[in-house]
Amino acid sequence: MDPLPQSQKTVLEILGMEGAMTHKDIVSRSHYSPRTVRYALKKLKEKKLLIEKMNLQDMRQIIYQYRFQESVAESSSG
Repeated sequence: MDPLPQSQKTVLEILGMEGAMTHKDIVSRSHYSPRTVRYALKKLKEKKLLIEKMNLQDMRQIIYQYRFQESVAESSSG
């Protein structure tokens, strides 16, 4: 697999450390522009590194989750 650009690495790190969140939350934590985050999410989704879920409190929003988050949480706690 090709190395990830910095914006994609940052998005994965945020999702891996803080858990699932919306596009808006990722933008506020990463300090990247909304467009940069949207593009990073698109590319990470294409690489099958993210899971997209509907936000049950607000069906207009999508929640993004790092696909391998469980393994990240287990390896950091052990």
